[in-house]
Amino acid sequence: MSDFAHVAQRYAEGPPRQVPGLDGLHRMTDLLLAERVPEAGRVLVLGAGGGMELRNLASRHAGWRFDGVDPSAQMLDTARGATVAHADRVQLHEGTIGVAPDGPFDGATCLLTFHFIPLDERLETLAQLRRRLRPGAPLVLAHMSFPQDPQSRDIWMRRHAAFAVSNGVDPAHAENGRQAMLKRLHLLSPQDEERMMAEAGFSGVSLFYAGFDFRGWVAYA
Repeated sequence: MSDFAHVAQRYAEGPPRQVPGLDGLHRMTDLLLAERVPEAGRVLVLGAGGGMELRNLASRHAGWRFDGVDPSAQMLDTARGATVAHADRVQLHEGTIGVAPDGPFDGATCLLTFHFIPLDERLETLAQLRRRLRPGAPLVLAHMSFPQDPQSRDIWMRRHAAFAVSNGVDPAHAENGRQAMLKRLHLLSPQDEERMMAEAGFSGVSLFYAGFDFRGWVAYA
């Protein structure tokens, strides 16, 4: 197996084992976007590495065009391979939100990404997303979010590891992942997430998904 194929396979296998209801999350994302994105709409995908989101949306909406943004060149290569059947409608950009086209976009998604963004960059990232959206356009946002007192952090990260183990992840690997996430991820409580979305200019913030330590919201520009 080539290095590229190995990365692609590892990415495809990882999130479903760690994110409860991942397939349902993607289908709900599609439905929430489709409520307002027109048939010939343009969608911004922040955190597009791997291409799962892009592939799923592009396969369901033949008229939509996509701009995908991710800081990892290797993961963008994986996304490029995953979306080869839709290459004429997908543009990929290496970097953070600042490299995204100005739009305006008819909708945006950011799945399983915000917990990697430092807290002091979150508000500006949301504000830049908001500026690129047409008035009333939806943003679908989902990532790790739970109460951030020490006891809750310990409980929810242990539950995260236990869920992964229940899906076939090696216990030692799951424990190493739990320890790494406690050190490296940038997490907020759901209440703080919603306050920040409102501060960035989004309205109608609604929780639509909750799976163990993950939460998902839809909000409107």
